[in-house]
Amino acid sequence: MFSCVKPYEDQNYSSLKRACLRKKVLFEDSHFPATDDSLYYKGSPGPTVRWKRPKDICEDPRLFVDGISSHDLHQGQVGNCWFVAACSSLASRESLWQKVIPDWKEQEWDPEKPDAYAGIFHFHFWRFGEWVDVVIDDRLPTVNNQLIYCHSNSRNEFWCALVEKAYAKLAGCYQALDGGNTADALVDFTGGVSEPIDLMEGDFANDEAKRNQLFERVLKVHSRGGLISASIKAVTAAEMEARLACGLVKGHAYAVTDVRKVRLGHGLLAFFKSEKLDMIRLRNPWGEREWNGPWSDTSEEWQKVSKSEREKMGVTVQDDGEFWMTFEDMCRYFTDIIKCRLLNTSYLSIHKTWEEARLRGAWTRHEYPRQNRSGGCINHKDTFFQNPQYIFEVRKPEDEVLVCLQQQPKRSTRQEGKGENLAIGFDIYKVEENRQYRMHSLQHKAASSIYINSRSVFLRTDQPEGRYVIIPTTFEPGHTGEFLLRVFTDVPSNCRELRHDEPPRTCWSSLCGYPQQVTQVHVLGAAGLKDSQTGANSYVIIKCEGDKVRSTVQKGTSTPEYNVKGVFYRKKPSQPITVQIWNHRVLKDEFLGQVHLKADPDDLQALHTLHLRDHSSRQPSDLPGTVAVHVLSSASLTAV
Repeated sequence: MFSCVKPYEDQNYSSLKRACLRKKVLFEDSHFPATDDSLYYKGSPGPTVRWKRPKDICEDPRLFVDGISSHDLHQGQVGNCWFVAACSSLASRESLWQKVIPDWKEQEWDPEKPDAYAGIFHFHFWRFGEWVDVVIDDRLPTVNNQLIYCHSNSRNEFWCALVEKAYAKLAGCYQALDGGNTADALVDFTGGVSEPIDLMEGDFANDEAKRNQLFERVLKVHSRGGLISASIKAVTAAEMEARLACGLVKGHAYAVTDVRKVRLGHGLLAFFKSEKLDMIRLRNPWGEREWNGPWSDTSEEWQKVSKSEREKMGVTVQDDGEFWMTFEDMCRYFTDIIKCRLLNTSYLSIHKTWEEARLRGAWTRHEYPRQNRSGGCINHKDTFFQNPQYIFEVRKPEDEVLVCLQQQPKRSTRQEGKGENLAIGFDIYKVEENRQYRMHSLQHKAASSIYINSRSVFLRTDQPEGRYVIIPTTFEPGHTGEFLLRVFTDVPSNCRELRHDEPPRTCWSSLCGYPQQVTQVHVLGAAGLKDSQTGANSYVIIKCEGDKVRSTVQKGTSTPEYNVKGVFYRKKPSQPITVQIWNHRVLKDEFLGQVHLKADPDDLQALHTLHLRDHSSRQPSDLPGTVAVHVLSSASLTAV
C-alpha cells in the first residue's frame, strides 16, 4: 500500500533533514512560508499572527503525550470541524495513523539529543490515486502564544497541529480548510472510498428493518478498520453550529469512535437474557457540548448495564465531547452518515477481497465533436455521448459493484481564490455483450449517481452478469478537469476506456474490406418452446460474420426472457444475421430452432416476432416456438 510514496512538490524529507543537520539550522519551508499567504487566500487577517516553533510555545514539546487519542484534538479558529472529526476517527485507529504519521518515533523530539532535531516533519496523504509525502517545518501560527488552529489538550503535544499544517499545505492555505468535507479527509487519510448516507431520505428513524440493516453495515465498516463520521444538516447560515435542545450541534461533523451491540442486564441475567442494544459512540471536535438524551453520560439508562460492560465500553462522566447514544436516536437526530470503507485488495486476507480497476481520465474541450470530452450530463443529449466512456464486465450471475469518481483537487491561492469543485456524477448503462466501441445512443440505464460539487461521488449497486459502460461527466458541458475512476468488483472486471467511435481503418481495410453497416440485435425472449415437463433450459446465440454473442441459460421455462444484445459491424450486409435457440443438456445440447434476420436499414419495423425454423437450407420447416427480436441497423457506424 505504501511501497511507493511520491514526494510532494519534489521535496525529499530525508535529504532536506540531512542538509539542515549538517548546516546546524532549523528547516524553513519555502514552499509553505510563515506568511499570510499560507493563512488566507482572501480577506485580511485579524489579530497579528506570529509563527512560532513548538520550543518557543512551551517547554518540552512532544509529538505525542501519553500516546494518541481522539481526545487530543480541539478545533481552532478555522471552521474545519470536518477535518478535526476525521482526525478523531484516525486517532482511534493505530494501523491508520501510523501510515499518515510515518516513522513517528524517529520524528519525535528526543530531549537527550537536541542536536538531532531539525524542525522538519513529514506526513502521508492519499491524493488522487497515489500516496504523497508532504514536508513541513514546525513553525505554527499563534496569537498571544496560543495555537489558533487545531490544538491538543496538552499544551506540549503537537501531532494534530502539525498534521493540520501539512494538510493546509496541500489545500493551499489554512483558510482553504474552512467548510470542507469530512468524506474527503477520510479518503485522504486511508485511500478508501467514502459512502455518504442520507438518513432522512432513507427514513431510517422509522423503518426498523432498514435501520437494523444499516447498523450491521456500519458495524462491519467499523470492525474492519474503516472510519465513520456523522452530522446534522444546517439548511440556513443561521443554523450553522446552532445547538439543539438535545445538546447536539447543527452543521457540525462528529467522529464515530465506537460501534457495538451492548448487552443489557447484570450478571447471569445479562448472559442468559441476551438482550442487546445497538449503540454508537460519537465525539464533538470541540471537546465539549454533548448529547443530553437517553444514554448520555449521566443518564439513568446506564443502570441497565453491568459495571464490567460499562468499563469495557469506556463510559466516562466528563464533558469531553464524547458520548454514547442508541443507533435509533442517532438516525432520529442526525441527518447524514459518512462511511469510509477500506476496500481490501490483498489476496492474503481472510476477509472479503475486492478487485480494483483504477483509471485516470480528463474532461477536455475540442471544437471537433468526435474529440470533445466535456459533454455535460444526460440533460444535454446533443453532447452527452462526447464524454469519456469506460467499459467493464460483471462476470457472476449477480455482483456488488462499487464505483468512485474523484476529481483532481484544486489548490486555493491568492491569485485564483478558493479552488471550487465541479458538480460531477456518472451514469452506468447495460450494453451489448460484445461492445468494443463508444456508445452513441441511449441504452438501458442500469444505475446512476447523484450529481454534486464534491471532490468524489460514490455508488454501490448490484448488477446482473453482462457488460456495462460508465459515463463520468460534469453537470454542465464545457467544464474541464482531471478525474480518477475506481471500480471495485468481486472478480476482475476488465475495466478499460473506450477510445474509438467505430472500427479503425488499417492498411488491411482495402484488402479485407471495411464495415458498411452497424446492426444492434436485441433478443428479448421466446415463447412456446419445445420442452419437457420441467421446461427447457434454453439459451440463445446471435451469429454474424464470424462474430457471435451467447446469453446465459434460462432454466426450466418454455417462455424464457433472454434480454441479450449484440452489436455487429457488417462488411457483407447482404448476409443475414442468425439467431439460434438451444436447449442445454448434460451430454449434448439440443437445437430448438433459429431465425434469419435481414436487418435492413430501410426496415421501419424494429420489433419482430418470428417463428423458429429448423436447420434445413432447402425447405426449412417451422418448429415449436417464436422469438421476439428488436433490430436496429444503420449505414452510419456511429448510430448505436
